Amino acid sequence: MKNVNTIAYKATRIINKTIVYIFFIVVTFMVLYPLIFAVAASVSPGTSIADMGIIPFERGITWTHYQYLFNNTDYPLWFRNTLIIAAATCVLTVLVASLAAYVFSRFRFVMKKSMMMSLLILQIFPSFVGMIAIYVILYRIGGLDTLWGLVLVYLAGNIPYNTWLVKSYMDTIPLSLDEAARIDGASNARIFFTIVLPVAKPILIFLAISSFTGPWMDFIFPKMVLRSPENQTLALGLFSFVTDRKNEFTNFAAGAMIVSVPFVIFFIASQKLLTTAMGSAAVKE
Repeated sequence: MKNVNTIAYKATRIINKTIVYIFFIVVTFMVLYPLIFAVAASVSPGTSIADMGIIPFERGITWTHYQYLFNNTDYPLWFRNTLIIAAATCVLTVLVASLAAYVFSRFRFVMKKSMMMSLLILQIFPSFVGMIAIYVILYRIGGLDTLWGLVLVYLAGNIPYNTWLVKSYMDTIPLSLDEAARIDGASNARIFFTIVLPVAKPILIFLAISSFTGPWMDFIFPKMVLRSPENQTLALGLFSFVTDRKNEFTNFAAGAMIVSVPFVIFFIASQKLLTTAMGSAAVKE
């Protein structure tokens, strides 16, 4: 009887492991196949989806799509515009959100709760609700068809939620650090830049990443704000390859592969920094 139970137990374990392995194999295939297919599309001969097979790389490899992007399109210009918008949005969002969060976290003033609640209410409504107002405001201040106008749109959209996010983190930083620095004669600005910001580095790194990746491939707001070809972003430029009049899917895939390169480099370069920052957050007082 004992042998029968042992055999049944082993059979059950084998069946469970087999089910788990099959599940992970299916999930891995579903995740990796679209990525591999996109890479294969970027180096596949032809231009449309009809020219491609189901099996990646089955029709050979060509680098003409990458050459076409840099020699026959404004792809470098699109890349530069997008990089400027994303970098400016990242820097300004971190600076403004951290300053606002510091003020709300460390100071008491009239209508503080009302202003915080207003930020929360603004975050409830989707950004599309204010598109008409955004367009009118940019038109009045001369921000239409300009990169800085689009940066203002992203900055305004990032401030409400990120201020709450950073404030919640700064509330956990002991006030004793501020008081000790103030006894030594430090000003509020010095306390903010030399004490609070280094301690809040984990949340600021997260904020920098999220505020940089948001504008990188956004399509809606660049389509609304930007008009001239010299101000187009990567999303607008790449979309022009797969319109009703054009079906250049392989060129689109090649451009999408290049778009992903900065993210891969960024995460590889900042992996140690992110690990260190998150580790330091666990040992806060």
